[in-house]
Amino acid sequence: MRIAFELSAEPRNDQGKGASRRLRHSGKVPAILYGAHAEPTRLALEHHKLLALVSDEKFYSSIINVRVGVQQQPVIVKDVQMHPARNAVVHVDLQRVLENEKIRLHLPIHFRGEAASPGIKTQGGVVSHHMADMEVVCLPKDLPEHIELDLSGMSLNDTLYVSDIKVPPGVTISALAHGANPPVVSIHAPRVAEPEPEAVEAAAAAAAAPVEGAVAGAVPGAAPAAGAAEAKKDEGKKEAPKKEAKK
Repeated sequence: MRIAFELSAEPRNDQGKGASRRLRHSGKVPAILYGAHAEPTRLALEHHKLLALVSDEKFYSSIINVRVGVQQQPVIVKDVQMHPARNAVVHVDLQRVLENEKIRLHLPIHFRGEAASPGIKTQGGVVSHHMADMEVVCLPKDLPEHIELDLSGMSLNDTLYVSDIKVPPGVTISALAHGANPPVVSIHAPRVAEPEPEAVEAAAAAAAAPVEGAVAGAVPGAAPAAGAAEAKKDEGKKEAPKKEAKK
């Protein structure tokens, strides 16, 4: 059984929200340990040590050795609750591991060969990752660190599904065991960005506006321009006959 991390823990007998709050104020994190046909055990973990591990993806996909006094127990992490506003761990769920019993765990998917794939290198495609991790079932001795998927042979419009993933012997993918085969990764042509609604409205308004200097008389029944009316009035004044002077 491959052990990747170790944690020191203390047993705790108190329970309830008030007890958990006091425990956190003292720099501890409440945790529960269950499974392996035994009663659940309440534990307290060191917060500063735990906080350094929760950002590592291997922490969630590896077997961890928990020390409680002189006793040791291999476990896997089933859930980590974080504070909604602060970088702080609120609670941890741990499951006991037995060598002869299969465990169910989510493993991260590592994609390789992306830049070398024809769909990216020569065809100008874009990669879409539909899944980031995958649940597997296996004995503790067969647990891999991660799932690896090779994209180097993918062309434009190709898709790899869960059934295309090669897992080590003794490892079963939960989705396939339940008859599902969802897509994992695909390469497609880049989408053309659609214009913003504001830009479309501005272009439509500009097209509907009258062109500066256009002749109003082009429209049937339109009134004559103001300049043409004034010129006609002046012409009428010039043509009027002059009165003869009285003798």
